[in-house]
Amino acid sequence: MNTVPTVSQPAAQKTAAKRFTPRIDIARLLSFAGLLLAAGFLLLPILVIVPLSFGDQRYLAFPEGTWSFRHYLELLNGAWLSSILQSLGLAVAVGLVSTALAFLFATGIWLEPRYRVALTGVVLLPMIVPQVVSAMSIYYLGAKVQQLDTLIGVGFGHLMMALPYSLIAMLVAYSRLDTSLYKASRSLGAGLWMTIRQVLMPNVKVGMAGSFFMAFIMSWEEVVVTLFTSGLNVITLPKRIWDGLRYNLDPAIAAVSTVMIFITLVVLLVRMYRHDKNADSPGR
Repeated sequence: MNTVPTVSQPAAQKTAAKRFTPRIDIARLLSFAGLLLAAGFLLLPILVIVPLSFGDQRYLAFPEGTWSFRHYLELLNGAWLSSILQSLGLAVAVGLVSTALAFLFATGIWLEPRYRVALTGVVLLPMIVPQVVSAMSIYYLGAKVQQLDTLIGVGFGHLMMALPYSLIAMLVAYSRLDTSLYKASRSLGAGLWMTIRQVLMPNVKVGMAGSFFMAFIMSWEEVVVTLFTSGLNVITLPKRIWDGLRYNLDPAIAAVSTVMIFITLVVLLVRMYRHDKNADSPGR
């Protein structure tokens, strides 16, 4: 009597796995290729800026033969340096004021949440209203109080646009905080300001740092409100870049863009290094 040879179940599973292995590899290769194409599509226009910044012509062009730092030197004097300093000063001031206001507001609605939704909605309105509408409103207000084309007027406009983002960072920090800390501090005899300074602020310091960072970035890159509220006296860096692209295509724009790309990469690499170092350290 002839017997049909049988294959054990583990051997059959192993054979089936071998059959599907090439398909899995092909899928991974296609996914990786798609990732490279998407990354190249997004990064190539940015990387083109780098060689343009080393040209030696008065117009925007790739370097011919020798690479020059001419456009980078333009950033260290004259109008470009003034715009960089104005933007930096405004961003720091807006960051500090916005963080302070967001902290006070978040502390108030955390202690008294009765009208939390309504008050928060009012503060977050600049995020909902189109930016052009907000810029026009700030323009008319600045014209009424005669603060157009001044650092105070431009800074106020930046503050209005940055405050909602600072508040979101503070609300996230307070959402992780238990009100029992405040009640325990007050029951032990601490005053209101002592409780805020020694209990609440240390527990939301990460949120305060995030609030300042968000406001700083929003002010640093703000261009729409600046176009409405500034003129000849206040020309921030984004406005000067806008004017350079619109009127004469200043090649210094490529230099300042390259510097900002380099700073962003350095910050990201430092952040990744610190994250990996903290992950590898014991007890974390």
